[in-house]
Amino acid sequence: MSQLLNLYLFLYNSLQACGWAISLIRVLSSFISTTSVTSAYASSGELICLLQTVALLETIHGAIGIVPNGALFPLLQWFGRTHCVVAVAHGVKEVQENASIFIIFVAWCVTEVVRYPNYALNCFGTSPYILTYLRYTLFIVLYPTGFLSELWLMYKALPFIKKKKLYEGLFAGLPFGYSGFVLAVICLYPLIFPKMYLHMFKQRRSKLGKYHIKKAS
Repeated sequence: MSQLLNLYLFLYNSLQACGWAISLIRVLSSFISTTSVTSAYASSGELICLLQTVALLETIHGAIGIVPNGALFPLLQWFGRTHCVVAVAHGVKEVQENASIFIIFVAWCVTEVVRYPNYALNCFGTSPYILTYLRYTLFIVLYPTGFLSELWLMYKALPFIKKKKLYEGLFAGLPFGYSGFVLAVICLYPLIFPKMYLHMFKQRRSKLGKYHIKKAS
């Protein structure tokens, strides 16, 4: 059973790695060919929406215990990202050429083309140290970069959300609409960020510390 789970996790993480690598190539190729950051969503937005939506599986993996990460932090990250790219970027076409999307996509893609191969190779205990080191180091810059860009994107989208009364039906009967929900998310982001960021530093100490202990022994 454990071999089947390892094979499943290896295939899942490998496919995600390929998808994010393709997305990164598309974003950078578009930037090089147009010398503009405005075409990031047009080049890879739909693929990133798909990859990020499918990443809900990682929350399920943690919830049922087939990976040791738990479910809460993966769920928070999945919700924040998916809301940003699927609900906001995909739903508000007026912001799809905003520079924040280019920054978000580059930060996410670079993170995932390291994270997923690291996870895939770890299924069989063969991930090299350099990949593990990058997995638990690049976030120091990339995580706050993506976080601030997500805030920027939601802030720029808010006037259009209000004007279009976006997703109004989903909030029928509630004392607030989607624009109020987005405003609440914008306000909550700075409160959640420190816990998420510190949690990742805790993971870094744990993962890199284990390697050094193993090497010393």
